[in-house]
Amino acid sequence: MKAEAVEFLTFLNVQKTQFIIPPYQRTYSWDKEHCEKLWQDIEKISTNEKIKAHFIGSIVYIKDDIYHQSSINKLLVIDGQQRLTTLTLLLEALREITNDEIGGFSQAEIRDYYLINQYGKNEEKYKLILTQNDKDTLISLIDKDKAQPAQISNKIKDNFEFFKKKLEQNKEKLETICKGINKLLIIDVSLERGKDDPQLIFESMNSTGKDLSQADLIRNYVLMDLPPEKQNGFYEKYWRIMEIEFGENFNKDKQEKQSFDYFVRHYLTIKNEGKIPNLDKIYESFKEYKQNKNINTQDLLVDLQRYAHFYCAMAFKKEGDKELFAIFENLKALDCEVAYPFLLELYRDYKENVLSKNDFLEILKLIESYILRRAVCGIPTNALNKVFASFMKNITKERYLEGVKAYFNLQKGNAVFPNDKSFNEALSEKDIYHNKKKIYLLDKLENFDRKEKTSINEYTIEHIMPQNIDNSIEWQNELGENWREIHEKYLHTLGNLTFTGYNSEYSNKSFREKQSMKGGFKESPLRLNNGLKNIESWNETSIKQRVKELAKDALKIWAYPKIDKENLENYKPKKEQHTFTLDNHKHLQSGKSKELFEILRKEILALDENVEEEILKQYIAYKFDTNFVDIIPQQNRLKLSINIYLDELNDPKELARDVTNIGIWGNGKVEVILDGMEKLPYCLGLIRQALEKQQND
Repeated sequence: MKAEAVEFLTFLNVQKTQFIIPPYQRTYSWDKEHCEKLWQDIEKISTNEKIKAHFIGSIVYIKDDIYHQSSINKLLVIDGQQRLTTLTLLLEALREITNDEIGGFSQAEIRDYYLINQYGKNEEKYKLILTQNDKDTLISLIDKDKAQPAQISNKIKDNFEFFKKKLEQNKEKLETICKGINKLLIIDVSLERGKDDPQLIFESMNSTGKDLSQADLIRNYVLMDLPPEKQNGFYEKYWRIMEIEFGENFNKDKQEKQSFDYFVRHYLTIKNEGKIPNLDKIYESFKEYKQNKNINTQDLLVDLQRYAHFYCAMAFKKEGDKELFAIFENLKALDCEVAYPFLLELYRDYKENVLSKNDFLEILKLIESYILRRAVCGIPTNALNKVFASFMKNITKERYLEGVKAYFNLQKGNAVFPNDKSFNEALSEKDIYHNKKKIYLLDKLENFDRKEKTSINEYTIEHIMPQNIDNSIEWQNELGENWREIHEKYLHTLGNLTFTGYNSEYSNKSFREKQSMKGGFKESPLRLNNGLKNIESWNETSIKQRVKELAKDALKIWAYPKIDKENLENYKPKKEQHTFTLDNHKHLQSGKSKELFEILRKEILALDENVEEEILKQYIAYKFDTNFVDIIPQQNRLKLSINIYLDELNDPKELARDVTNIGIWGNGKVEVILDGMEKLPYCLGLIRQALEKQQND
């Protein structure tokens, strides 16, 4: 490897040299703010005589041996393509508005020195060759004889127009701007094939500009390792197909669900037998998987593309089968990203005829039911990642459907599949209005058992009994003597909710007015409002009766996985452990300890989606890879057993004591007493340190 500082224009002004962006590199991605920052830097250095040079980053390249017979020296750009492309756009914009020689620049010089190889033929005449639509768009800007492509690269076009506008606005300062461009400095890094590792150098140098996604890094890792003659072929045959299938979702932020990064996470979860990689370490996990399994690159790409096709069919409305399409839409409405490791395996087995379509549909409906029932019952979602990740390890494919039903039946604690009794009670008593699944829930109830579906897009949710009745004597009389308690208890429950297109007209009107007015319940075409047309009053009794009827349908729509007790026994572990609940902890039933625990529990579970809660006889454990904190309930306080050594803990208040050599309940190395609400944020910070230690190990 050779590296030296050189002026950017000197670097570019080498004849018979072409810079090629290889297919494994991402497309041009700089936004307006990146261009604005570059422009501001140029303006700043152009007027400051004390600044002799301004460093803008490195350009790393390697000679492309596949073109050794060409008279043009072709260099594959490993890092620096974004700044190289952006400065090329700036130079082309300068060429277009420059008539006379200014600051050592003229139209002919810019073209012949920095944009064109004078004696190159066909594509070899251009100094810079980009990928995909970027290439044709840039060429059409530089060479006016070339037509713009049908699919233009908006980033290339927009950033070119940005620089052109800036230059036109500063025509009187062009000579000064040219001085700034002349001061730009890069590190010219030349790699030697066979001696230098482009991938390692790329990883270490990609620290400026717009961060690469995990998908970018994976693509580079897979394709960069191939011989140059195979890179284009593999990219077009496998990777490009995935980019097309994912569409705009391919380059979504890694934190957004249904991005390519999320898909690779699910893929690795399957391949690593249920071990879920951290979302920030997808790339490292992918490399480790390929290296440990010693997988051929082509075989890996074939397999990855196959699963990507399954994922896109489910997540992006690309399923051709109408029945499957409908249930995939339901699952998407439920935001079931955590279920995809299992869904992908199911889809694979369905395509390979291991799983029949009917059984596939029934399992999908059970997954839908599982997620919805848990949401209505208010069960934390933290356990779901590991439930779905480990599903396949716990079922027998010879009796596929029965195995799934059994596995669901055997879930306990935070992973439980709520039974009919729990679901029924939650539908009657829980706050549905503030539940994220409320639209989906009411939509399914409205369209249950109907061949002609009603679109609910034009409707909004209506509280039959209004949200504020403090000044409504009619509603207070309607509800009776205990109107305030009834209003508070049932306001947001399912029995008091419906759809309407007349929400603003209904306002706080009485029940009879809502019934009989134009567009009122009596005229409503909605199935949800059928039971509201003829009843005489709306009170506690009628609310309970309505939810009873709705719950009957709900139990049919979101069914519980029924399995004979005798068959279920075959799936139970031989030594079934005693299951404990919070009811077994007497200090958590009321008072100060309960109040502290409920708030702390919520905060701990919110620390990471992979945190699991396990309720044991003496304490409640919270796990990532293993326990990071155990809570021992005591009278009027909580004892926290935190699994981190005292010398590793940042504890300026010195609340923690070393218990490494003391017999205690829990698995911690230090112990902290939480006996007041004012200590809770600080204690949570100590707990977070223990979790982060596990995450980083």
